[in-house]
Amino acid sequence: MATDASFVDYVCDQAGLGARLTARRMFGEYGLYVDGKVVAFVCDNQVFVKPTPAGRALLPHARDGKPYPPAKPHLLLGDELDDRLLWQRVLLATFDALPAAAPRKRPAKATARGAR
Repeated sequence: MATDASFVDYVCDQAGLGARLTARRMFGEYGLYVDGKVVAFVCDNQVFVKPTPAGRALLPHARDGKPYPPAKPHLLLGDELDDRLLWQRVLLATFDALPAAAPRKRPAKATARGAR
């Protein structure tokens, strides 16, 4: 079952982070990004937050779940999404706890055959 765009809109609006939080389609589902760093996934109309000690501290009763079969367990949110302040704090704490994204490597320039 694919995620409804209206659910993703609700999840993003509920966070109250404005343009800092974006959702991008990924393999038929969505990744949630804070300032360009992926912090959560929305799959099958469920929210899975990347697990960090800071996130677990804010969500001590959250269950673990996998956003897709080979994934590591993530924090599966439920009613916590209805608490706007908590949801915002979880996103920002997860953002702060995760390392910066590695810069993309540029492909090596192709050289002409026989050129020196």
